[in-house]
Amino acid sequence: GVLVLSWYPSGLEDENSEQMDDLVPAILDAADKYSLKVAFHILPYMGRNDHTVSENIKYIVDKYGSHSTFYKYRTSTGRLLPMFYIYDSYLTLPAAWANLLTSSGSHSIRNTPYDGVFIGLIVEEKHKQDILESGFDGLYTYFASNGFSFGSSHQNWKIIKNFCDSNNLMFIPSVGPGYIDTRIRPWNNHNTRNRVSGKYYETALHAALTVRPEIISITSFNEWHEGTQIEKAVPKKTAQYTYLDYLPHEPNLYLELTHKWAEHFCKEKEQWLM
Repeated sequence: GVLVLSWYPSGLEDENSEQMDDLVPAILDAADKYSLKVAFHILPYMGRNDHTVSENIKYIVDKYGSHSTFYKYRTSTGRLLPMFYIYDSYLTLPAAWANLLTSSGSHSIRNTPYDGVFIGLIVEEKHKQDILESGFDGLYTYFASNGFSFGSSHQNWKIIKNFCDSNNLMFIPSVGPGYIDTRIRPWNNHNTRNRVSGKYYETALHAALTVRPEIISITSFNEWHEGTQIEKAVPKKTAQYTYLDYLPHEPNLYLELTHKWAEHFCKEKEQWLM
């Protein structure tokens, strides 16, 4: 039910990005038609630190926070707070994040109108402790290639979940339908993961459900350059390139699998909470 939108401050987009101030309102309005909500995934940019992220959060909340599709998460205390994913959060030291994300920090946003639920990225095992010390509310694994990193390896999700449960953190495992990025990273074929007609995706979803997370994130809806898209795909060929498709299956195979597992997840959660 939630789209997580990759976001840069205006003017700091990378060469593959649209102008954010044009894109975001269009996506918020489109989400409204389908009863979806939109959260923000703050990407790394030149000079990103705890001070600039503080400005980013204020900008996003002031500009989009009143929109009906702006996602707010209900905390255990009943507060409704926006949720922000911080990609490559490990690029900033925990002590710097703590200035922003802990209540005693020098420019804390806790208990201000800009408070939120902040999710850091776990790549290496040591990032568990770093994320805790930083003041994040939870962590996610992002990568769709099982075994690529400590965080993205399904076999480690139980360890990570136990750590999160012990430290009042949210664990958000990320699942994907497959992975192939050799078109942009020709040297990275060892991280390719075959879709196996949807079985890879279902294995990841099953692994995520096993650790009983509150949220599961999907990488991704439409990142074709890394072969993680779940959106509809039809056969397409250009002079230079043949796109991957889902044949012999229907173009919406992965949307149907997502729908099936989302329903399963909701039913499972009801059981866990009884």
